Amino acid sequence: MSGDGGGGAWVMRVLSAIVLLVVGGIHVYLVFHGVGGILGVMFVLNGIAGLVLAIGMLTLRGRLLKIAVVLSLLFVIATLSALLLALTVGLFGIHEVWTFTLVPQTIVIESVGIVVLAVACGVLLRRPRVAARAVPAP
Repeated sequence: MSGDGGGGAWVMRVLSAIVLLVVGGIHVYLVFHGVGGILGVMFVLNGIAGLVLAIGMLTLRGRLLKIAVVLSLLFVIATLSALLLALTVGLFGIHEVWTFTLVPQTIVIESVGIVVLAVACGVLLRRPRVAARAVPAP
C-alpha cells in the first residue's frame, strides 16, 4: 500500500477535503455578508484555495498528493494564524473582534482542521511497508 489508497488514508483524505471546503466556505460566506475591499478579495482567494486543495486531496495520487496534504496543512495553519493575529495585535491594519460574524466558530473549525490535516499528513506521508518475502522451502 502506498499510503494514498488504503481505507484509513481515504477517510483522512475525505475529512481533509471537508475541512478545506468549510474553511474556504466561511471566507466566501463572509464576503457575501459584508466583508469587502482588499480583505474581501483575500477572502475570495482563500475560498478558491480551499476548493482547489480539497479537489487535490480527493483526486491526486503519489507525490502530488503528498504535496497537496502538506500545502493544505500549511494553508489552514496560515489562515488560523492570520485570524489570531487580527484578533490580538492586528494584521495589515485590520483589527478583528471576537464578536464579529463566525469568529469563535472559525477558531474552533480551523483548530480541528489543523489536527485533521496533521493526522492526514502522518497517514499519507508514511513510508509504505515492504511485504515480507516468502523464503522458499528447501
